[in-house]
Amino acid sequence: MDSKLTDKLSNSIFVISGFLTLLILVIVVGFILINGVPALDFEFLLSNPINSGKSGGIFPMILSTVYLMIITALIAIPIGVGSSVYISEYETNEKLINGIRFISQVLSAVPSIVFGLFGLAFLVFFLKMNWSILAGGIVLALMAIPTIFQVSEVALQSIPNGYRECCYAIGASKWQCIISVLLPIALPGIFTGIILAITRAISEAAAVMYVVGSSLDIPISIFDTGRPLPLHLYILASEGISMDNAYGTAAVLIIMVLLITLFSNGVVNGYQKKLMGC
Repeated sequence: MDSKLTDKLSNSIFVISGFLTLLILVIVVGFILINGVPALDFEFLLSNPINSGKSGGIFPMILSTVYLMIITALIAIPIGVGSSVYISEYETNEKLINGIRFISQVLSAVPSIVFGLFGLAFLVFFLKMNWSILAGGIVLALMAIPTIFQVSEVALQSIPNGYRECCYAIGASKWQCIISVLLPIALPGIFTGIILAITRAISEAAAVMYVVGSSLDIPISIFDTGRPLPLHLYILASEGISMDNAYGTAAVLIIMVLLITLFSNGVVNGYQKKLMGC
């Protein structure tokens, strides 16, 4: 086949694939926003639900989601990034490295509801943590760690060895090299993995429905039960309580994810420009 024809065919396939991806995104997000935005007002965002969510607002759900996001980040980021540093810079046993990678891949493929059942059996019943936002945050952190680990490891391994050799040549220790050189260079990739993991975690309903409870009250602390936005959306839609409020809840969740993604992209782009001296 002629090379020019092959290039045109390949370009057409890539363009069509990109267009279809964008089209699907616009259709899904647009459908939710068109049906959900009309329900959004200050009363809906800042008031408590009434009649199991048939009327009223979703403020306790927003607060529960924020709590879960913070707990997930505080647990998952140090473990995920720390384990990637250990694998990339310290461990030399290939069998152990491959074993950790395999376990991480398996955990990434485990359905979210399995994490929820594990949290119910181990955290709620065995450790007697009871249904709480803290238990839900731990479960979501377990889901987020493999993604953060895998993306962070790729980001660290993509750094040329010349940077490491320069560090050691001027007398820097391994720890100083990691903290002062490697992590700052890999930070954009690591940050992207963190955002992917956290946004996926806060959008899960199946993982938390068994451990976080289903309270409609405002959670005062992380030891209280709660009802995050995905779980509230699932209950409203599956039980037919209020499709209008379900669409409104979905719109709020999508807007939160979009804002987090846009903010993180802005931070990463700004950091990369600063790193390059632009």
